[in-house]
Amino acid sequence: MITLDRLSKTFANSAQPAVDGLSLSVATGEICVLIGPSGCGKTTTMRLINRMVEPDSGRIEVGGRDVMRIDPVELRRSIGYVIQQVGLFPHMTIGENIATVPKMLGWDAPRIARRVDELLALVHMEPAQFRERFPRELSGGQKQRVGVARALAADPPVMLMDEPFGAIDPITRTLLQDEFLRILRELGKTIVFVTHDIDEAIRMGSRIAILLAGRLIQYDTPERILARPADAFVQAFVGEDRSLKRLSLLTAGAYVEAGNPTAAAPRLPPGTPLRDALAVMLDAGVDEAGIVDSRGAVLGRITLAGIRQAAQVAKP
Repeated sequence: MITLDRLSKTFANSAQPAVDGLSLSVATGEICVLIGPSGCGKTTTMRLINRMVEPDSGRIEVGGRDVMRIDPVELRRSIGYVIQQVGLFPHMTIGENIATVPKMLGWDAPRIARRVDELLALVHMEPAQFRERFPRELSGGQKQRVGVARALAADPPVMLMDEPFGAIDPITRTLLQDEFLRILRELGKTIVFVTHDIDEAIRMGSRIAILLAGRLIQYDTPERILARPADAFVQAFVGEDRSLKRLSLLTAGAYVEAGNPTAAAPRLPPGTPLRDALAVMLDAGVDEAGIVDSRGAVLGRITLAGIRQAAQVAKP
């Protein structure tokens, strides 16, 4: 869906490239998270995709089309864009904000109205309650939801998201991350997502691109990056607790051992992350938990020893 081939960009006021020979591909339906220290080139890379920044060299393809052969306005209307500051128009209602791109594309009024209500429902905002409100009447989390709805309005296959949850308090941020992942599962969008938070990257990403000084250091699934960091920089960047981070990506159902758990062992569904299973077992003071299906039938058990083995990660 998205291919970057030897992409480079140096700004006029800098001797060092912001993006330096970057190549990577994002498959349809994936969330590619760009992350790295400040100044690593993650936001510039994202803005090159919709030509808000023009490349010095290299090639960018979206859906098999060279973006340099597409009119920039047409390109941007076909790509959803969500930023930390949201950027809602304060003089427009929520419904009018969401309708911005469909109106530009010439949709008729009934179609726009249906789409606005559909998207408000999708982001868990009751249309009758929020359609006629103005941005100043919303909380930060509600504004962010509207920003996502507006980016989805014309049903773009690709979305760019630049630290969309960065200005939100931690509790609301977690709820929005869950909501966004739910929406993605329903819609199957291809996403490039910029963050500075490694925990958010691990939670949100199908694959993570770790950048340093404009170069790609490692590009892989969250689990593989945590298990096998490419070098000492990546190991330090993901943190000393990468074993625990990795447990949040692994589910109990994949580590079931044969045998019946004791009566005192807590019962957990197969989809429970191993990190949560570990916390439950430690709280209960036991060294195993039963894994049960939706009807309560025992599928087997997981043990502290098994979780310990699953948490093992390689040194670079």
